[in-house]
This record gives sequence, C-alpha cells and structure tokens, in this order.
Amino acid sequence: MIRLVLASGSATRAALLRAAGLDFTAQPAPVDEASLKEAARAEGIPPADAAILLAEAKAIRVARREPEALVIGADQLLVCEGAWFDKPEGTAGARAQLQALRGRTHTLFTAMVLWRHGQRVWQHVATPRLTMRDFSDSFLDRYLALEGEAVTHSVGAYRLEGPGIQLFREVEGEHSAILGLPLLPLLGFLRQHGALD
Repeated sequence: MIRLVLASGSATRAALLRAAGLDFTAQPAPVDEASLKEAARAEGIPPADAAILLAEAKAIRVARREPEALVIGADQLLVCEGAWFDKPEGTAGARAQLQALRGRTHTLFTAMVLWRHGQRVWQHVATPRLTMRDFSDSFLDRYLALEGEAVTHSVGAYRLEGPGIQLFREVEGEHSAILGLPLLPLLGFLRQHGALD
C-alpha cells in the first residue's frame, strides 16, 4: 500500500483522516501563509487558485523529505462579498470577524493537493457556502466566552462541530470540506489509485 503523509499540524484534519479509518502520518509543513496570501491577492489570483497554491506549498515542503509517500497538502480560504478573511488574532479579532460575517453568506475554498515522486498527482477544491444568522451581540458575547481561544484556530472563528453551529442559518457542502479536508473526493482518488481497497 502507498504510504500517506498529511502535510499539516491540524488536529482537525488528522481527526478526519483517523475517523475515516486511514493509516497515515502527520508532518507539519511550516510555510509563510500570510505572505503567500498577500501575494496572491496583490496579483489578482482567484481564491480557489490561491487555496491550491497554499495547499501545494505545504505538500511540496513535505514531499521533498518523503518522495515515495503520497503527501496530502490542504488549505482553506474564507471569502465574503469579495473580502478575504484570515484566522483571527485573539478574541477581539474573532468578534470583529463574526460581526462582519453576521447575516451574510460566505464561501470556504477548501483545497487539497497530492504530491508523489516529485510531482503533483491530484488537486481538488471544494466550495461550501455558509450563511450566518443575524445573531445578537449578547449571543456573540456568550459564544466567545464559551469557545475561548478555540475561535482563533479556524479561518471563520467558529467550530461547526461545536457551539459554532449555532451561528448559522444555512450550510451547503460536505461537512468534512467545511472542517478543512474534503474526504469524499479524497477517498475516491485513493481508491482509484490503489491506495485504498
């Protein structure tokens, strides 16, 4: 069987792969995401392509050390009405971000790139759309107090698998893609290429 390596330190992505029954190792792939995003925005690169660029940067970093493995790079961008959002800095940043997203629909561009033998062998971008309800400031205060620093760990300042689900009115898209790793297309690719039965 082909050895799988997740080029990420994300506990959520690792948990998704484990829950799906995949055997893999995880290796964080430190890249300067802020600089890559800034350059992509400055060059007018569309969000889907920027997400691919970020995922690929991570995959390449680990693939250099693991040429025989199938290396999974992943990244996610949040875009709302043309504005790109990053992981918030602290609770104050999360509050401002959630206030900006409140009552609006945003898209998550969740990208995966797989590398093996020094080349890209597959890529995929999922685009879940999520609509936040018009929640009150008092609800937002309670939510932030309940979640604490966890809100700084995701690009949207929410954990859909936790209390963050209460922020939403409508959610469209594969759950795992919202969490950061579209499992169904990944599993399909792995089956087609002999990495899974």
